[in-house]
Amino acid sequence: PPAHSRNDWIGPPDKHSNLRPVIFYVPPEESPLERRLREARQEAQACDQRFWARHNRTFRQEKEEFIYSRLKAKGVEMRDETGQKATLNVEEMADFYKDFLSKNFRKHMEYNRDWYKRNFTITFLMGQVALVRALRRLRWKKKNVGN
Repeated sequence: PPAHSRNDWIGPPDKHSNLRPVIFYVPPEESPLERRLREARQEAQACDQRFWARHNRTFRQEKEEFIYSRLKAKGVEMRDETGQKATLNVEEMADFYKDFLSKNFRKHMEYNRDWYKRNFTITFLMGQVALVRALRRLRWKKKNVGN
């Protein structure tokens, strides 16, 4: 982002996690509470990045293995004579998706639980920051109205 920017910047999707990374704006006079909020958001982003990169890598690997084993069982090569990758039909892939989701159910439940905890904390901090800013504006208005 340009040096004069006063906003968060969102980048292109990461090739491993498919998440769009955020470059968080750091105000020059960031309060300790605002810093806690920004750091909580950065940590949440890092946790999401790690989880989805790992999950997507496992998914792609297991999917390739599944396709290879099914094609091998049928006596079909991975690529046909034109070089096109061989594929499975929708029903066969549905078996893979169902098994993959079942096998990873616990991981997803733990991720969701942690996601809700992190986001509750972020929401709480956002409320505190908004309240402090509102009170600061009210005090500033009162002071300027009195002049």
